[in-house]
Amino acid sequence: MSDTPKLTARQQQILQLVQHAIARTGAPPTRAEIAAQLGFKSANAAEEHLQALARKGVIELVSGTSRGIRLKGAGRTGVRGDSFSLPLPGMAQLALPLVGRVAAGSPILAQEHVDQTYHIEPGLFPQRPDYLLRVRGMSMRDAGIMDGDLLAVQATRDARNGQIVVARLGDEVTVKRFHRHKNQIELHAENPDYPTIVVQPGEPFEIEGLAVGLIRNSMLM
Repeated sequence: MSDTPKLTARQQQILQLVQHAIARTGAPPTRAEIAAQLGFKSANAAEEHLQALARKGVIELVSGTSRGIRLKGAGRTGVRGDSFSLPLPGMAQLALPLVGRVAAGSPILAQEHVDQTYHIEPGLFPQRPDYLLRVRGMSMRDAGIMDGDLLAVQATRDARNGQIVVARLGDEVTVKRFHRHKNQIELHAENPDYPTIVVQPGEPFEIEGLAVGLIRNSMLM
């Protein structure tokens, strides 16, 4: 007997939209984005469907955040593989270094930055990550990224507008949503208490990687 809950066609459509957004940008959509994409008259209609999905156990809704949607149970299927569970014995695993604090001017994967190594099931993430970065602070709260979470990062120097990136600004490393304009780059927080960072031409800036998934720290305990 299957444990997969039965969803209506509309519920399945919304679930797939959430899965696709997480796979593409590393973060779930807002209610307004769901409403706009599916032609709802208001975000309230999207909220009603999300509440139904939560009752069926395929997502979890986090109050107080515009992007507070987490996949759970059968909802994780389709993002990639099975779930966010820890790997089963005998399965091929990824050995991912966990990066803690990054010293100024040194490579992000320098040995002195690696706190430990986690062995993770490859199907956990929509794209293959190269390392885990411990999140510090709440600037990305509304994207569902909390202080102490482990952000799965794919090393790259390129990013599209709207993606969540790990960026180096001079001697600092930060996690923000990337937007490139004609004459400048903007790094947007997902928390109104934090200002947008504007990078002017000539200022030291480098993309270190893309967010491709998230592990809540409690899941590894």
